[in-house]
Amino acid sequence: MSWFKNIFKKEEKETLDKGLEKSSQGFFEKMTKAVVGKSKVDDEVLDDLEEVLIASDVGASTTIKIIERIEERVARDKYVGVSELDNILREEISGLLLENPHAGTGNIDTTKKPYVIMVVGVNGVGKTTTIGKLSHQFKSEGKKVVLGAADTFRAAAVDQLVIWSERVGVPIVKQEMGSDPASVAFDTVQSAVAQNADVVIIDTAGRLHNKINLMNELSKIKRVMQKVIPDAPHEILLVLDGSTGQNAFEQAKQFTAATEVNALAVTKLDGTAKGGVVIGISDQFQIPVKYIGVGEKMQDLQLFNGTEFVDSFFKKR
Repeated sequence: MSWFKNIFKKEEKETLDKGLEKSSQGFFEKMTKAVVGKSKVDDEVLDDLEEVLIASDVGASTTIKIIERIEERVARDKYVGVSELDNILREEISGLLLENPHAGTGNIDTTKKPYVIMVVGVNGVGKTTTIGKLSHQFKSEGKKVVLGAADTFRAAAVDQLVIWSERVGVPIVKQEMGSDPASVAFDTVQSAVAQNADVVIIDTAGRLHNKINLMNELSKIKRVMQKVIPDAPHEILLVLDGSTGQNAFEQAKQFTAATEVNALAVTKLDGTAKGGVVIGISDQFQIPVKYIGVGEKMQDLQLFNGTEFVDSFFKKR
């Protein structure tokens, strides 16, 4: 069994390496240009490194933290060669990710049954696909899953979720188009309790143009679910599209202001060179990045591991 697990782990790591290939290559190309002809890390190299990190979508605030940490090491060690910079960066970024108090959080709390996940995020970030892949993972672990189609304002969202429920083989609760999303959520958790389900995943609408309406709607969904399960939802999972870079930061700001997000999924990292956004989002929001999407296949939504992520990001191809 451990042999099988190791093979699976190796495949996951290879998928992660491949998924972060564009981000890694883009980063090292910029790094090489920044340090060409230099032998030691000085102010000029640090200025160039700052530009490289910002260009890699790490974000300004997190970049400043990383640069300050490297400055401290340079001051302490007196001489730091450019050849050591990769390793120092890797260590400092790993340290930063591990400082997130929730870093390395496991999958779900099995003492909560059913464990209710409310999924939020703007349209087009891969919310429904993430729900489908999560359902597949939970079902593969032997858990009973129920889906709730509470994004009732877009027929496409409901239809897509129905397709995923059929593909994965899990039940779905839905109502007519334009129905009250809270009513769908209520029916879903009631149905899940009746079926003795392990996990409930509720999809919600992704409109950001009016934050007050969004806040009110999400609050209402929570209140209504709590009539059935007093501490629901146990997880509010914000899905962000990693390929949008800094735009993902803005979405995270909006949604964390609108509701109590306590987990993040960053999708579409395989098609972009903006993988550095994961580092910045983890650091700035201090909310656990729980899942990352690094490919199209069902199993390509991975539980996030900061150390492995940094290893893959800094892997020279």
